[in-house]
Amino acid sequence: MSEVVTYQREGAIGVITVNYPPVNALSHAVRSGLLDALKQGQADAEAKALLLVCEGRTFIAGADIREFGKPMQEPGLPTVVEAYENSDKPIIAAIHGTALGGGLEMALGCHYRVALESAKVGLPEVKLGLLPGAGGTQRLPRLAGAQKSLEMITTGDFISASDALQAGIVDAVEASSDAKAAGEQFALKVIDEGKPARRVRELTDRIEADKGSDVFEQFRTGLQKKARGLFSPFKCVDAVEAAFQLPFEEGMKRERELFMECMESPQRAGLVHAFFAEREVSKVPGLPKDTPVRDIKSVGIIGAGTMGGGIAMNFANVGIPVRLLEVKQEALDKGLAIIRRNYENTAKKGRITQAQVEERMALIQPTLAYEDFGDVDLVIEAVFENMGIKKEIFGTLDKVCKQGAILASNTSTLDIDEIASATNRPEDVVGMHFFSPANVMKLLENVRGTKTADDVKATVMDIAKRIKKVGVLVGNCYGFVGNRMLHQRGAEAIKLVNEGATPQQVDKVLTDLGFPMGQFAMSDLAGIDVGYRIREERRNAGENIPPSWMDKLAEQGRLGQKTQAGTYLYEEGSRKPIPDPKVDALIEEFRKEQGIEPREITDQEILERCMYVMINEGAKILEEGIADRALDVDIVWIYGYGFPAYRGGPMFWADQVGVKEIYETVKRFHDTLGGDQWKPAPLLERLAKEGKTFGSL
Repeated sequence: MSEVVTYQREGAIGVITVNYPPVNALSHAVRSGLLDALKQGQADAEAKALLLVCEGRTFIAGADIREFGKPMQEPGLPTVVEAYENSDKPIIAAIHGTALGGGLEMALGCHYRVALESAKVGLPEVKLGLLPGAGGTQRLPRLAGAQKSLEMITTGDFISASDALQAGIVDAVEASSDAKAAGEQFALKVIDEGKPARRVRELTDRIEADKGSDVFEQFRTGLQKKARGLFSPFKCVDAVEAAFQLPFEEGMKRERELFMECMESPQRAGLVHAFFAEREVSKVPGLPKDTPVRDIKSVGIIGAGTMGGGIAMNFANVGIPVRLLEVKQEALDKGLAIIRRNYENTAKKGRITQAQVEERMALIQPTLAYEDFGDVDLVIEAVFENMGIKKEIFGTLDKVCKQGAILASNTSTLDIDEIASATNRPEDVVGMHFFSPANVMKLLENVRGTKTADDVKATVMDIAKRIKKVGVLVGNCYGFVGNRMLHQRGAEAIKLVNEGATPQQVDKVLTDLGFPMGQFAMSDLAGIDVGYRIREERRNAGENIPPSWMDKLAEQGRLGQKTQAGTYLYEEGSRKPIPDPKVDALIEEFRKEQGIEPREITDQEILERCMYVMINEGAKILEEGIADRALDVDIVWIYGYGFPAYRGGPMFWADQVGVKEIYETVKRFHDTLGGDQWKPAPLLERLAKEGKTFGSL
């Protein structure tokens, strides 16, 4: 008998229990154990009904990620689900925690389902570039109908037990905290009332009701925008539609065909890489697991502007009190008003209650005095990218903050060590680079200085989890990981326009690759003045930063979306970029000033120059130890810059394109265009010549 799945009869109920911590995943041992326990239950003459339950914190939460990428060992999940559905004794699934993916498919193979009120169910396979492959696309529609099934399967989102009851996915919801007791109670009712083994595959009412519906075409049309560039959501629609067009067995065959198409898609590989990378990124090489963390019970934030206000919301959202500082009352009032407006808008959408709005606002206490930071555990500075201002602020913090307080800068480019030099406690200084809008974007790029203490590194990584961010710990250099690579792409994009491309052409190449917006539309969103200030700061530091037509936009007050004019025009209340002939004329004038004769530039050249310059820079970042692993770079770009997750991040994408091909192209650009940015990184050259990948490092 399996150690992870056991069978025991309790009265007239045969109880099949899965106990495979931490989440009862459907490993080979669990699948085999489920079949063995079913045989025992079938052979037990005293058992009138069978109950499937799980120990621990959850029902079966899906596939075993430790088996990802390995050949499937029999029995496969479809075989196990079919065996349970074929049982002549009624089987009840008692769901607590989450029943996800194969876990929900397993429950759908049972004849009845009872869920605790706190449970959630879902089929999230689409998030890994797949579709449910054990009958989920065929059985769910027989219970929930076309609309609900398509919503669940194409988004992969979970739904509550009460929603599942309303949709017909579960038969009962119990307020109890004991899934086994709730399941046994339901099983006794099944026995007492002589209910049969109700097989989901035999249910036809919902199939007949939705046959001939135009819901499938409507969904495909909607996905053109929602799932632009993605492969598996459209295959999900095909699979669900098969449930309404084909007999069950043929529908199962169609599901398997479509599942295999998804398995063979490069997008699956990219999404699986992103899935594992996100989990791995929190494990920092060289930082022991048992490194202590400092207790963060209160936070001070300097600057109530877009960034500071957004950062404050992150902490208030999880119940951590914030003191928000500004130098003038007017700026403070404006910042608080924006925070309240953001919360009110969220409440209008039904995501939080009005009471929660007031609770969160009460946690954000305004102040004009640095002395009010005397007892906070963490201070985050979020002011303009100006080294002089930041050093002045950190000098003040050094005087007013208690010993052991962490002093963090939200700088996106500046030297953390130089900022730390303004204090007598460089071991307590760290970068915490949030991304705009800070209350929405998931990335937190934590930057270690030369002297940052290990417990400070561990604490800021822990904070990322507490405030529901994806934290990545990186080294200190200009722009760190994300902006260092972005600025190389931005400079190349500007040069491409200088040479003859249009901003729209450059942006389209990037959006066609899967980015939500192109380089110039992104600059408009962030604010053209942000990049302008960074370039000016670098020029003031003595760097040779060439003039740019984008500087002219900033000097004319065309700062992007916030002024409704940047590289593009924007209508009131719209974020849609509209090409502006005035910018075309400005670019043409700039070319004449610089003596540039425009030429025709292909989309392929734009792709190579924008992307390969990033890959070359990424290789330098890895070589210098600014990022410990290629996956760190990938996660920074997926969660901070909208790199399409289905391409796995820039370094994974480079492996898919071919490191050798990228190296040879970079070398060619160095020969033809010149510039340090095109000098092949030694790591890129070595990997190309050794036939290795970034993923092999």
